[in-house]
Amino acid sequence: MTQFAEMSSPTPDIEALESQYQVLLDDLAGGAEQTSVVSRWDRLRKTFSTWGALTHVRYTLDTKNAENRAAKELLDELSPRVESLDSRVKATLLEADHKGSLSSDHGDHLAALWGADLASFDPVISDDLVTESKLRNRYVELLASAQLEFRGETHNLSTIPRYTLDPDRNIRREATAVQWAFFQENGDELDTIFDEMVKLRTSMARKLGYENFIELGYQRMQRVDYDRDDVRVFRDQVLNEVVPLVSRLRALQADRLEVGSLKAWDMATYSQEGNPRPIGDHDWMLERATEMFDEMGPRFSSFFRMMKDSGLLELESRDGKAGGGYCSYFFDYEVPFIFANFNGTQQDVRVFTHECGHAFQGWSSREAAISDYVWPTYESAEIHSMSLEFLCWPHMDKFFGEEGERFCWTHLAGALDFLPYGVAVDEFQHRIYEQPDAHPAERHAIWHDCERRYQPELDWDDLGYPAKGGRWQLQRHIYLNPFYYIDYTLAQTCALQFWLASRKDRDETLSRYHKLCSLGGTGAFQQLVSQAGLRSPFAEGCLSEVLEEAASVLFGS
Repeated sequence: MTQFAEMSSPTPDIEALESQYQVLLDDLAGGAEQTSVVSRWDRLRKTFSTWGALTHVRYTLDTKNAENRAAKELLDELSPRVESLDSRVKATLLEADHKGSLSSDHGDHLAALWGADLASFDPVISDDLVTESKLRNRYVELLASAQLEFRGETHNLSTIPRYTLDPDRNIRREATAVQWAFFQENGDELDTIFDEMVKLRTSMARKLGYENFIELGYQRMQRVDYDRDDVRVFRDQVLNEVVPLVSRLRALQADRLEVGSLKAWDMATYSQEGNPRPIGDHDWMLERATEMFDEMGPRFSSFFRMMKDSGLLELESRDGKAGGGYCSYFFDYEVPFIFANFNGTQQDVRVFTHECGHAFQGWSSREAAISDYVWPTYESAEIHSMSLEFLCWPHMDKFFGEEGERFCWTHLAGALDFLPYGVAVDEFQHRIYEQPDAHPAERHAIWHDCERRYQPELDWDDLGYPAKGGRWQLQRHIYLNPFYYIDYTLAQTCALQFWLASRKDRDETLSRYHKLCSLGGTGAFQQLVSQAGLRSPFAEGCLSEVLEEAASVLFGS
């Protein structure tokens, strides 16, 4: 079992790689047996992906390390060139004389995925993609550089939330002010980075023949079985059905906190004693997680023990480490990797179980016939992660002791509260890329409007920067992965269905979850949802039964 610290992948020789790709193309043109050519090509893709994933992970683990930064810059420069090579192979394979064999070997979904890839790339935008990656790095490094002085200690953006969730309202308010002071101080740079991103992405879209970046953004996300109209319908369902329920929750929250009116720093706290916190440190939590997954069955147990024993869990926050959490995958080793930033709040458990859901799915489908099918598209992938958060509920006493049940209550409340915020992020992005020439102040006004629409109770009081519409700049996806956010809300709708089903028959629900994970990316979003026995989020009334059950849990029968 290879340890993460010992994992390596050779730095690609781009000229040699180009020669290898040309051999593949020549073989296809010469009538070589297609299955063999695809297998050789996929081997090349897996090796490059492994190097890229290791490079990205090590960069995010220490953004200040010069060697890591240089390797990440090389990755950013080589990726468009390799994407161009892959596009040539995909285009050749999708030609009429090859497509029949391709569908026979791998089904029709592969052609749909590749069609989206080809629609989102052309060598004409290669240099633009390098520039976009450099802008992403500027944003990541700027946020990672935050040094927040709070009550005699220095924090970063990953650790300060411990105090924005403190039981003491004054501490919450003070910590929130410190957090937003960083954004106000760096607001001009954040606006500049994003302005350059929007204009660059719009330029790329127009070079590829699109009216604006929205169309290109959907192709990048490989959304092959729904469109922006479907997403608009879903957003309206959230507005009409979830927002009123969250307003009821806000009233209950204000009553429990005994405050006249909620402020922004109260929104994620549900009782005067504060939200439950894990009762142990990092190492203690890993031991409790091992016990939990052992109890959840042999597949979960084997997966998690492998992750822990191989050093594939990097969970502690530290100076220079990028913020947030994610799951990566190393194809050459057939293992996933989990990155997070523990800060001593209940979010540690949520983020941890969330990323374990991603990792478990990738591990479950690691033997997929082709690398495109190891992972599904993003909205499908988020079902595994968000569902596992709920499926771990019976074991929350391990982390929270007697507060386990209260954690579950706050988790459910937060899951519902998230839906309006998530669709606000999506609407904001649509409006931003419809108006690419808007000034920074106009973009802040657009966010302010979205916030008022979907989160009407949110009151920033005298915190001027977020009050004028600056909250979105903390949402990394908006900068780094445009249009990757509605995915969480679509998946949350599916995860809540798994939650509801597990309350009726846990074993059967776990069986369906295992099946969905094993399917990997072999189908489009709505196809996978159907195969898991779930309702599409785009179907009318998809939220009704879930919201009825959730209301009974949150407010009593």
